[in-house]
Amino acid sequence: MIKLGEKQTLTVIKKVEFGVYLADGSNAEEKVLLPIKQVPAGTDLGSEIEVFIYKDSSDRLIATTHEPKIMLGDVRVLRVKETSKIGAFMDWGLEKDVLLPFKEQTRKVHAGEDVLCALYIDKSSRLAVTMNVYPYLKTNSPYAKDDKVIGTVYEMSDNFGAFVAVDDIFSGLIPKKELYGDIRIGDSINARITSVKEDGRLNLSLREKAYLQMDTDADKLMEMIEKAGGSLPFTDKASPELIREKTNMSKNEFKRAVGRLLKNGKIEITEKSINKK
Repeated sequence: MIKLGEKQTLTVIKKVEFGVYLADGSNAEEKVLLPIKQVPAGTDLGSEIEVFIYKDSSDRLIATTHEPKIMLGDVRVLRVKETSKIGAFMDWGLEKDVLLPFKEQTRKVHAGEDVLCALYIDKSSRLAVTMNVYPYLKTNSPYAKDDKVIGTVYEMSDNFGAFVAVDDIFSGLIPKKELYGDIRIGDSINARITSVKEDGRLNLSLREKAYLQMDTDADKLMEMIEKAGGSLPFTDKASPELIREKTNMSKNEFKRAVGRLLKNGKIEITEKSINKK
């Protein structure tokens, strides 16, 4: 059986002027053309060739010896070649670009940018890519709690947080309470694994453990105070919402940072402000 979107080893069953026809074993009823410019030297009837199967501009199956950047079910970063009325055409290393349909875009994409995609077969039996990569991500990562990882944000949820493809392969989530700063779809982030769920999915944090993060937060807070002219117009008794808005810290993280600066004698606290000494 000839498999669309996959690499497989097929046998030469017929030679023609414009290439060779390949089939799976002795099943000559289902065959696919390998164009002459890609036929390896010395190829003869019965030769076996490893090829990738896709469709040409006339929607016919065609073989190639070129290595695609993505195969069926894979999740990879591809570059947008151009956009059109039906979607975006992505560079996947073959002569004919692969389509990212509008309905499979989680945000508008632009020519020249890199986008995380998964390759699938659409309802018309054509290969296409989608930015909805969640079903294609793996859950058998080699990582454990407190490991440091790199990933790509592929979806933002008001309810859950930021969905991340760790190594662009494994399924991860930065819970809403762990989100800091301006995180957007497509961003590459460095994170710490806070837990590995029973199903293998990874919970992530953008911050270090509390005792390690404390010094970083204290330095950041001191810098904020200095930039504000030596005083912040709120204290650790402010609302969690205000603290997060102004500092990108949770209230507990802010209080730990304030405590560190107090201990080091760098600040003093009044009823309504935090001041540099």
